[in-house]
Amino acid sequence: MNKLKNIVHKNFQLLSGEIISVNISFQTFGLDINEGPTVVINHSLTGNSNVAGNNGWWKNLIGPNKMICTNKFCIICINIPGNGIEDFDFNKNWVLNDVARIFIKTLKKLNIKKVHSLIGGSIGGGLVWEMGILDPNYFKNLVPLACDYKSSDWLISNTYLQNLILINSKNPINDARVHAMLTYRNPKSLNKRFNFKINPENNTMEVINWLEFHGSKLKKSFSLNSYIHMNNLLSTIGLIHKNRNDFKSLINKITSKIHLVGIDSDLLFPNFVIRKTYDYFSKIKKDIYYHKIKSDHGHDAFLIEFNKIEEKISKIFK
Repeated sequence: MNKLKNIVHKNFQLLSGEIISVNISFQTFGLDINEGPTVVINHSLTGNSNVAGNNGWWKNLIGPNKMICTNKFCIICINIPGNGIEDFDFNKNWVLNDVARIFIKTLKKLNIKKVHSLIGGSIGGGLVWEMGILDPNYFKNLVPLACDYKSSDWLISNTYLQNLILINSKNPINDARVHAMLTYRNPKSLNKRFNFKINPENNTMEVINWLEFHGSKLKKSFSLNSYIHMNNLLSTIGLIHKNRNDFKSLINKITSKIHLVGIDSDLLFPNFVIRKTYDYFSKIKKDIYYHKIKSDHGHDAFLIEFNKIEEKISKIFK
């Protein structure tokens, strides 16, 4: 595992007006910074900066002679403040735009003049949108996977339910994770995988054992405060922009190529929403592309369907 590096930002002002000092940790893979083109990868809600290497969550896509080749690129993954890696003051009021601003400040503090590609899935994709809008000339390619440029009413409804579980449950992390797994996958995926099987050892449905496994696993690596904080960030994608017309004017200023990647079975960020975004913004911006991944795995396909992801977007990294 590549060692964590740290940058401290003093007197950083949140959109709430609060002024804070915050430590930002990150990892780099492949070439050293500024020895080659930079690829920035944003992690998911319960993820972290360990994106490559033996235990990396995208190790199938990052490495020597892989889609994002470590012999060609410098890969950076920054931890979202509050994701459990570093000490964090959970009493401050963060939104995702705050994260986007401090990520850009971090990259510029590293003297990175231009980013070849900014890519991420789910909340990490929402962060791609936020960062791309904030600095429209800084990124050559924006690649948001399984996400949209704003939190939809459907997404906000799910994060609201997550928050109710996290606040009111006697076993909050476990129970919230069980619910979340049902939005990360879909009926076809679970029915096909478990097929009404019962575990003979405990006489329990295998699907229940699977859900409880994921709930218990997250309890070991994630704090309640982190879960509440990250869930709140997910609900704030595009929050500071009032309506689609605001986005329309902002998108028009982006010089980056934008590659939207939707998953046909995604329940959390439905593909029809991503397609609608493409149809709308492609009328006002050149160099915007739409890719659809066909998968039974739902939202989590961006963490599973590596071959299909490579098939759709590998040309970006040639």
